[in-house]
Amino acid sequence: MALITAVPEVALRYGNARPMPAIGMGTAKFPLVPESTRDAVLAAVEVGYRHFDTASLYGSEQALGEAVAEAVRRDLVASREEVFVTSKLWCTQCHPHLVLPSLRESLRNLQMDYVDLYLIHWPISLKPGPGVFPAKREDAVPFDFEGVWREMEECHRLGLAKTIGVSNFTTWHLDKILATATVPPAVNQVEMNPVWQQRKLREYCAEKGIHVAAYSPLGGQNWSGEGNAVLQSKVLAEIAEARGKSIAQVALRWIYEQGLSPIVKSFSKERLKQNLEIFDWELNDDDLTKIGQIPQKKIVKAANVIFSPEGEFTSVDLSDIEIVEE
Repeated sequence: MALITAVPEVALRYGNARPMPAIGMGTAKFPLVPESTRDAVLAAVEVGYRHFDTASLYGSEQALGEAVAEAVRRDLVASREEVFVTSKLWCTQCHPHLVLPSLRESLRNLQMDYVDLYLIHWPISLKPGPGVFPAKREDAVPFDFEGVWREMEECHRLGLAKTIGVSNFTTWHLDKILATATVPPAVNQVEMNPVWQQRKLREYCAEKGIHVAAYSPLGGQNWSGEGNAVLQSKVLAEIAEARGKSIAQVALRWIYEQGLSPIVKSFSKERLKQNLEIFDWELNDDDLTKIGQIPQKKIVKAANVIFSPEGEFTSVDLSDIEIVEE
């Protein structure tokens, strides 16, 4: 089946790895409705998506795997190899002896032999056990960066993860990984959009050869209830009106023009299609200057997303696990 929209691909630092499609579909949705997730992934395949993002925490691995298998049966894709699948290691699994078993469990859920990209979900280690969300502050323990990354490298060596990387890592956390890595992270997936541009982190990753993937590219993590600073941006609205585009398309195009890969989350087939319509036009210098001047606002923080507000951190300092850098 021909793609409705041709999606560019990004070469990752491992020469034998499949390139990453330049835009991906996120599958995190709470509460999870497996049938809804399967239908949304199939709709995304139909309109042209080939990159799908999941995680052990999301509970969507099984539904995603079933959708990919169904897409192959329907000849929407020729084989599983046409699809780029990312999954993630949760904080309770961030212990050297749990990394490989956790990936094997994700592969069983996905009914796949490998993932294209396996990420450490957060630079946070919690006491081993069931993933409880939000976590207790007293369950945070020191992160063994060297030991955990060594086992991530083993996942790659075994061919179970074609590429490996991290998520929500600051330059400080990346320094910890790179100090001992034999196989450096290929990707850092972080919150990134026109109202949280992360210039310092982007420059660092570019210098180190780490590709940046952007979650919440449309400002979707509205934990505070204060509204969506991306979709309600007057600057983006003016550019969108002048361009005959939607605000979402302007935000996604800006991310793409920075050399980043947005991970968009929508279960609407029409919106999924619209989110792909960003590759045949460009923002001009005036647009980019205006977007560069948008006031910055970080939404996702470890303290208010991962952890319950009650209790105290007894084994780690919040400064060591927080992900706010600028």
